[in-house]
Amino acid sequence: MFDGLKDKFGQFQEDVEAEAEAAEADAAAGDGATAGEADRETDALEGEAAGDDAEADGDAADDVGFAKKAALAATGRTVITESELEGPLEQLELELLQGDVEMGVAREITDRIRERLVGETRKQVESGEQVVQRAIGEALREVIGVGQFDFEGHIAETDTPVVIVFTGVNGVGKTTTIAKLSRWLEARGYASVIANGDTYRAGANEQVEVHADRLDTKLISHEQGGDPAAVIYDAVEYAEANDVDVVLGDTAGRQHTSDDLMAQLEKIDRVVDPDVTLFVDEVVAGQDATNRAEEFDDAAAVDGAILTKADADTQGGAAISIAHVTGKPILFLGTGEAYDDIERFDPDVIVDRLLGEA
Repeated sequence: MFDGLKDKFGQFQEDVEAEAEAAEADAAAGDGATAGEADRETDALEGEAAGDDAEADGDAADDVGFAKKAALAATGRTVITESELEGPLEQLELELLQGDVEMGVAREITDRIRERLVGETRKQVESGEQVVQRAIGEALREVIGVGQFDFEGHIAETDTPVVIVFTGVNGVGKTTTIAKLSRWLEARGYASVIANGDTYRAGANEQVEVHADRLDTKLISHEQGGDPAAVIYDAVEYAEANDVDVVLGDTAGRQHTSDDLMAQLEKIDRVVDPDVTLFVDEVVAGQDATNRAEEFDDAAAVDGAILTKADADTQGGAAISIAHVTGKPILFLGTGEAYDDIERFDPDVIVDRLLGEA
């Protein structure tokens, strides 16, 4: 996962370094600042930065002249200008859009990178790649780390049974994700019961029963066409009576425009009052997954998302976009077909992957 976006960020780093090197070469050739002049220029620049934030911001927005470039170079320092970033940032934004990153998120990332890099003064012993990589990493962490919380800690701190309801469209792996999360909880000492609130789809009971049998997990289900809220309510009562820690409630796959199914979610909220509502979609859906996450959150507020099929996605645009668009965190990634193929979404780990550090 993220191979495509990793290549795009790597190319951006190379482009910025090339632009900076070309500008420094022009400055060195075009100005003959003496060492004394260089010291005075450097002192002046540092004084401006320390003494007047507004003036410093104005300087950062403008290109640094040849004299200042040469002065900084003579003292082993260099500065990144907006003109050096303009072309690479425009190309990066285009590449992010092609990698399924939502338009507003792509702009947010490039704006944050620009804010960090324009006017950045560094020692020449630190490579341009290091400076740019650090700026990309900080920007990405802010964008994709929205709303992150300690999911396991939340389970531990919430009165039992903790009720988790899963929503999403058809065919994205929601039921399998519930089975994976049951295994994940079991490995951490939490017993769970699965409630099949998908009473709409023919064969749903049989599908979830297979998972429950394999996991040796209790399943609560009703006949097809029954009341989903009643199924989940029964599961809560079972959990209370049998000291089960977590109720995992499946619901029928739906589009946000399916009024009757959305009404079912509203009834589940009233009857069961879940502690956590999770939106499930497949990361390979790209922009569609981002749009659906936003629409589901508008229609029935969710607390976080789980993205499936992360192992099959080479871009990762949805994973970059969903948290920022909805303001709700991505909590897990599905990474394969086995029950153990689920991992916590850690923004620091994701950023390291995108920057080729993991």
